[in-house]
Amino acid sequence: MSKSFKAACIQMTSGPAIEANVTAASELVRRARDQGAELIMTPEVSDMIEPKRALAADKARPEDQHAMVAAFRDLARETGAWLLLGSAVIRDKNAERLSNRSFLVSPQGEIAARYDKIHMFDVDLPTGERHRESQTYKPGDKAVVAELPWGRLGMTICYDLRFPHLYRALAKAGADFLAVPSAFTVPTGRAHWHVLLRARAIENGCFVFAPAQWGEHGGGRRTFGHALVVAPWGEILAEAEDSTGVIVAEIDPAKVAEARHAVPSLTHDRLFAAPKRPSATAAAD
Repeated sequence: MSKSFKAACIQMTSGPAIEANVTAASELVRRARDQGAELIMTPEVSDMIEPKRALAADKARPEDQHAMVAAFRDLARETGAWLLLGSAVIRDKNAERLSNRSFLVSPQGEIAARYDKIHMFDVDLPTGERHRESQTYKPGDKAVVAELPWGRLGMTICYDLRFPHLYRALAKAGADFLAVPSAFTVPTGRAHWHVLLRARAIENGCFVFAPAQWGEHGGGRRTFGHALVVAPWGEILAEAEDSTGVIVAEIDPAKVAEARHAVPSLTHDRLFAAPKRPSATAAAD
């Protein structure tokens, strides 16, 4: 297993102006690099949180014309670090809906991997907060594991966190680290954020990196923050406070093998017959 390295998760408050978000994210990436981070990750929709769907669609660009994608490629070359642009709003050619896409960028400025968010956040929360991501974004259909110098990275985004079979598949495909760039709502974050992230780490014996959006974004949108780095045994190695900033943690990849040796549940999966769901008629009886 590879030597230890420093990983950083950025916590930011993206607004509707892409250029302002590029500037803010770039400053935080440089701060993380100054602290010795070799892998630096930003939250979901780092490029913009635009409350008006029509304006978001108007601002979206193809990835080869996207200001933040271009800036992060330059920034990777400048800093010599691996960068994960947690996600950006991308307009694909001939697509009716946008893509919520994560980019892993090498120190040479090359896009090493892309991941389109699979699970759409279509919910009606008890607080009255309502979200319909599927109206704006088309879901991805492919899980992605990318090679890093220290191991393999499973790429996911935010609401994916609630679907443990995705993370199991990533771990089975050799992921040592799981990225969960997010823009969690405040009520769901308070209730579930820490528990779910620690569970995904423990279940799969992986490090979990969760850069997060935090604060007020306009249009009534608020996010929970609390960017986290979680170890394979479930310990929280670093957590952001209620502010924008950077958290950095020392990552020892050998801890992955240690956790999986202690509880080798990845090798204990068994096929089983699932129970049948009762029909509506049977339920009525």
